[in-house]
Amino acid sequence: MQSNEKDGVLFRSAATVEERSETASICVRKLGIKFPALIDEISNPTEVAYTGWPDRLYLIDSDGKITYKSKPGPFGFKPDELSSELAKMFPPPKA
Repeated sequence: MQSNEKDGVLFRSAATVEERSETASICVRKLGIKFPALIDEISNPTEVAYTGWPDRLYLIDSDGKITYKSKPGPFGFKPDELSSELAKMFPPPKA
């Protein structure tokens, strides 16, 4: 991951939830992420259940059904696709 080293976004694997949280906080700030970001537990149960590695965007409806799953990020993140899916789930109110 030489390009990540050059950009200063290479982190060692976290050994604790606190380290993982700190890394996530730094990434959220540096990347200007404007939506909630969650972290997995150290044992990675979410990764195992959803294949979220290295990172993905998911939209999960109120019934727990995945309605959108991005390609691996950050290059697979397509905010416009996620926005379209959100608009389907939450259409604007009619005037």
